[in-house]
Amino acid sequence: MPEHVHLLVWPTEQDYSISAFLNTVKQSVSKRALPWIREHAPAFLAQLEDRQPNGMVHHRFWQRGGGFDRNVVEPATVHHEIEYIHRNPVKRGLCSRPEDWHWSSAADYAGRTEGPLRIDVESVPTWSAP
Repeated sequence: MPEHVHLLVWPTEQDYSISAFLNTVKQSVSKRALPWIREHAPAFLAQLEDRQPNGMVHHRFWQRGGGFDRNVVEPATVHHEIEYIHRNPVKRGLCSRPEDWHWSSAADYAGRTEGPLRIDVESVPTWSAP
């Protein structure tokens, strides 16, 4: 999505930290995105301004706060979330089919093409719609 991201993560370890995961993702994206924006789209920097109480201005790629996360453990809910995420760009009018959105895993998930991010389809819990 142009202004937000959806991630559905299935931890492979019993002991994990969602906050550590989000911190790693957000830091690595920010460290690459901000220099790219400074070089290729400097006019966009104004939209990323974060004015501190002391008057200093920083550029914040991610909004303040932790975002919206929750634990999804039921296979039916996992599949519902996958469908929601895949349909989101269509609902927003960004494409006509989920698999047409370049930054979606929809085409990869359907086995049609390999997208920019590899997904582990085998780790998705099995579920049959009633």
